[in-house]
Amino acid sequence: MNTTLKLGLMGLSATLLFSQCAPQKTVEVVEEILVEAKIPTLTLLWETEASLPTNESVLFDEASGTIYVSNIGGMDPQAKDGKGSIAIIDKDGKIVNPVWVGGLNSPKGMAISEGKLYVTDIDELVEIDISTAKVSNKWKVEGAIFLNDVASHEGTVYFTDMNTGKVHAYADGSISMVSEGHASINGIAVAKDGTIYGLDGSGLKMWNADGTASVVNANVTGGDGLIILGDGNFVASRWQGEIWFASADGETKMLDTKSVESNTADIGYNAAEKILYVPTFFKNKVAAYKLDY
Repeated sequence: MNTTLKLGLMGLSATLLFSQCAPQKTVEVVEEILVEAKIPTLTLLWETEASLPTNESVLFDEASGTIYVSNIGGMDPQAKDGKGSIAIIDKDGKIVNPVWVGGLNSPKGMAISEGKLYVTDIDELVEIDISTAKVSNKWKVEGAIFLNDVASHEGTVYFTDMNTGKVHAYADGSISMVSEGHASINGIAVAKDGTIYGLDGSGLKMWNADGTASVVNANVTGGDGLIILGDGNFVASRWQGEIWFASADGETKMLDTKSVESNTADIGYNAAEKILYVPTFFKNKVAAYKLDY
């Protein structure tokens, strides 16, 4: 967490030194640096029109500036009804294309890898060719029940199954299981060095090199979307309507929209401008917030 520094003169102590000749006085000056932590905040910038049906996830593409929104379409996040879609909005909140890709069921998390957009869809991983806006492949994941968030790193796509507690990976045309035993796991993100982070019932956790996982923050439990800010700082959303700034040192609730029944699902982030994109699920709109920390 960034800090501001205040320099204060805390006290003076005087010591008199006497000698046979003339008295001498020495003054000791004690300085102490006070560190005041800056409280992280979110400020609303804009909201889209309420025409993105049951939007679950937002993904900002740093390379193109495109903002993708996954829309479940119906009220049931596990319905195989073909109502799901991917929309595109711009940086001002205008809906550029409400159905960039349609015919999905209940699309949720998204990630980009090697020119493809990967989306979880209940029990399938869907690959969309970005250049053509066409579904180029689908992989049925054995034993999957509720595939959710997605992240990518150097050609590998990682994704979670909230109901089975598993983390899967797709690479080179095949799907494998990375880890299991993570109750209610949802949000996943991968740092630049390849370290995997996730959100489950135990909190914000990190996968170690030997395959084990360590809890980074045990208070932000049951999270949905996860953003890695760097320097040990994270942003995590809870679907019920909360967004938290979290680290190993503690956490700060930056947003609470439960009273107006506005959900905060799988968040997206524009790191260059420090803008957080929040899908509101049943409110059918995306809200953008300026992050200050």
